[in-house]
Amino acid sequence: MLDISPVLLLGSAIIFLLVVARLNSCLFVPLLKHMDDRAKSIKKDLEDAQSNSVNVDGILEEANHIIAEAKKEAAAIREQAYTEAKEVADAKLASAKEEQEAKTAKFSKDLEEEAKALKESLVAAMPQFNESLKAKISSIQLGG
Repeated sequence: MLDISPVLLLGSAIIFLLVVARLNSCLFVPLLKHMDDRAKSIKKDLEDAQSNSVNVDGILEEANHIIAEAKKEAAAIREQAYTEAKEVADAKLASAKEEQEAKTAKFSKDLEEEAKALKESLVAAMPQFNESLKAKISSIQLGG
């Protein structure tokens, strides 16, 4: 029937063990080492990502703080510019008002001087007017 040859069986077993030993040293050990290195690399990358996430949160918080400060500063600058513009406008308005009041006062003074000069002129011309009036009246009486 079946004859099992111990020499062949022993030879096959030795070749099998040699192939397993060679595969273990050339394939399985480097493959397992590569898989362990890859697992360590993935774990390190995950830790770095978590660390970066914490850093990003800190930077985001700092950026929001800087933006809030910039908004406050912009509001202060805008308020200061508004105040300065209002002061300049008020000063110009006051200056224009004073100038207008000065012109009005000058006009009133000139008008009073003209009225006074006209009155003096009329008073000075009064005797001549009286003479002319008397002459007219006497010419009316003589002619009438």
